[in-house]
Amino acid sequence: MSRVQLALNVSDLEEAVSFYSRLFDTTPAKRKPGYANFEVADPPLKLVLIEGEVGGTLNHLGIEVDSGEEVEAAEARLRSDGLATTGVDDTTCCFATKTETWVDDPDGAPWEVYVKTGDAEVMSPSAGCC
Repeated sequence: MSRVQLALNVSDLEEAVSFYSRLFDTTPAKRKPGYANFEVADPPLKLVLIEGEVGGTLNHLGIEVDSGEEVEAAEARLRSDGLATTGVDDTTCCFATKTETWVDDPDGAPWEVYVKTGDAEVMSPSAGCC
């Protein structure tokens, strides 16, 4: 199963969690300081909320896939279609370990194609995540 990921910057995490819980009739799958994510079944969506940035703005977009092989295939396809990607990396970001590749749309919106490989206790080992 693949699903689209939407990562939003929010100014007040508690208020945003309350709103999106009611909007999608579900509770967060993961809560950490300054961070929450929802695994919405209908419509299939991974909604990520990141506190501390300018609220109501896009942080990044993504496509969650089931395996590292799917990430590698997506990266190869994007690259063969002439798009600049970051290559495939194993990383820690958003309180998870992941295998991922990134590409920017024509206006600079960042998209990641990723598979979650585990949970992590930190947002990122460095400040550059998300």
